[in-house]
Amino acid sequence: MASTVSDFVIQRIREWGVRRVFGFPGDGIGDFDGALGRAERGEDGLEYIRPTHEEICALMATAHAKFTGEVGVCMATSSPGAFHMLNGLYDAKMDNQPVVAFVGQQGLNALGTFNQQQSKLELTFADVAGYVQTIVSPEQAQAVVDTAFRVAIVDRTPTVVILPHDVQGMKMVKPQRENWVSRSSAVAPQMAIVPPADAVAKAAAVINAGERVTFLVGAGADGATDEVLEAARRCGAGIITALRGKQVVPGDVPHHTQQVGLLGSLPSLHQMNDCDTLVMLGTNYPYGQFLPETGSARAVQVDLKPEHMGLRYPTEVNLWGDVKATLTALIPMLEERTDTSWQQKIAAEMVDWEREMHAQAMTEYDDGVNPRRVFHALNERLPEGAIVTTDAGSTADWYGHHIRLRRGMRGDLSGRLATMLAAMPYAVAAKFAYSDRTVICTIGDGAFQMLGMNELITVKKYLERWTDKRFIVMVLHNDDLTQVSWEMRTEDANPVWETSQRVESVDYAGWAELLGFKGIRVTKDSEVEAAWEIALAHDGVTLIDAHTSKNVPPLPPHITFEFAKNTGEALLKGDPYAPAVIKDSAKALVTEGVQRVKNTLHLGRSDPGDGEKSSS
Repeated sequence: MASTVSDFVIQRIREWGVRRVFGFPGDGIGDFDGALGRAERGEDGLEYIRPTHEEICALMATAHAKFTGEVGVCMATSSPGAFHMLNGLYDAKMDNQPVVAFVGQQGLNALGTFNQQQSKLELTFADVAGYVQTIVSPEQAQAVVDTAFRVAIVDRTPTVVILPHDVQGMKMVKPQRENWVSRSSAVAPQMAIVPPADAVAKAAAVINAGERVTFLVGAGADGATDEVLEAARRCGAGIITALRGKQVVPGDVPHHTQQVGLLGSLPSLHQMNDCDTLVMLGTNYPYGQFLPETGSARAVQVDLKPEHMGLRYPTEVNLWGDVKATLTALIPMLEERTDTSWQQKIAAEMVDWEREMHAQAMTEYDDGVNPRRVFHALNERLPEGAIVTTDAGSTADWYGHHIRLRRGMRGDLSGRLATMLAAMPYAVAAKFAYSDRTVICTIGDGAFQMLGMNELITVKKYLERWTDKRFIVMVLHNDDLTQVSWEMRTEDANPVWETSQRVESVDYAGWAELLGFKGIRVTKDSEVEAAWEIALAHDGVTLIDAHTSKNVPPLPPHITFEFAKNTGEALLKGDPYAPAVIKDSAKALVTEGVQRVKNTLHLGRSDPGDGEKSSS
């Protein structure tokens, strides 16, 4: 029997299958920290990873959940530390990840007395957490911890356990058979939920009736790769993945057209416009303007989050269930389709698109390295089992357009929260989860200055724990918050406001070298491929400082009138980079136009941009 409440909580965390936690100490959780130390010395503790900030603890816990499928756990002290974790916990909430946070609190007698660092933490976490509860007695501890884990797993949401300082050191007692006392279990519920057979049969009937079926696959289908591919084979479906679902379907599947939307592909847009049946698998894709016109396609959705079903598009059948288990039940009901003309059309268009992406990547600009080339060259060299992270800035555009994750590779970013801060914490968490794999963090200079530079210190601290020391950070160094700059132009017709957008230039390679890592400076397009070769061959940490153009336009596959009109108005209003933007945009548009004409005329089929090569 554990001696104190803290000892019990640590033991219970282990019983829930957790072995690694991400924490930052402080006096509000000091007795619990002491118990963590005792457990570590007794060799029955937790692997305690301490990054440089509490926000990073929560982001790393979220990333751990994403990359491993396990519950992520983070810890911090009372008010200031607890508040810092909110952004990472919202990342977990909005991307449906099971995370349990343990936070300190002032002693029970301090509650409600305006004491130092005493705040209403239950109210603070009420919106972000699916369950938040303060442990006020030893008898209550078991039920609160178990409920926090169970709710996190079942509802795929963050939960919060608050530990007042004096309760942390109270003597633990075994819950008794008495009124008001719960006796709970550390047993996870099975989540391989399958809808009733008649509901599955209704979905099969809708899919079987379709002639042009498209699957939209999200991160909720993770682990169901084989089932998604088999279902698509049977019904002759094309496949689109949401950005976070990129790792679910291998990039070399011919009828997988990657993403849809502003950072998607033209074949994906064509699929959405032309399909007569849409099957949404584990996705809450939020951009309704890129889904089929209402009434043009029948739709089926499979998801573990019932509140997401029928939300983005009027679905005909909603199956509340796990994607893998539900597809296992559905596949035998799908008719084998002999006419594969829809898939073949999609695959042919994707070959043309890959050729266009190659041409865009190889276009050279006068004001810096082409950022597309940096990602394109990485894609051609990704080692087996690689893990790639990206931030939610312009790197997400190039990640979507150029990275093709093969089977066994993983990639992720902050999805619906879309925080720029997550790329580096995600990469470090991924390296802890898979220390034998190469991890590559692609990040903009704005995001790197926020939570990237300091996390290289964490990498230095823990590097010796990792089996494969290869950890690569690629910084797009363009001295601009580029994604926001383009959003100002294209969404609101505003010129770039340098006061808010300019990023102070820093010698990022020099910072890496100061920490004892390898730094590589890339200032010419011709240096890109060699930089990746050196970084991937180096048995250690490498930072590629890529001096890229901020004016290369993140062109959507189809330029709308509003996009063009707003951009033009912004440039006419005195955008400080207008001449370079016009010049670089013209080059990109010419490349796009020439390549689409060549595709139409079937010219250059054997050039290096052939889709079968660039997507492998």
